[in-house]
Amino acid sequence: MAKAKGNVTFEEDLCKGCGLCVTVCPVDIISLDKGRLNKKGYYPAGIEEMDKCIACANCATVCPDLVITVERL
Repeated sequence: MAKAKGNVTFEEDLCKGCGLCVTVCPVDIISLDKGRLNKKGYYPAGIEEMDKCIACANCATVCPDLVITVERL
């Protein structure tokens, strides 16, 4: 059985950079972008290797500010 693939979107300007999503990702593809700040002045979370996402939605479940949306493909 093939693993599910996902597409994850972050409302980056609402992210407070708490890093909870980073810690719960089982495939370690989420990171805080230390190269830039969002409108609130935080390092936003994001994914660079979306093709490795397994659509588990752990990140969206743990996000206290509901800024993450996971779509199963």
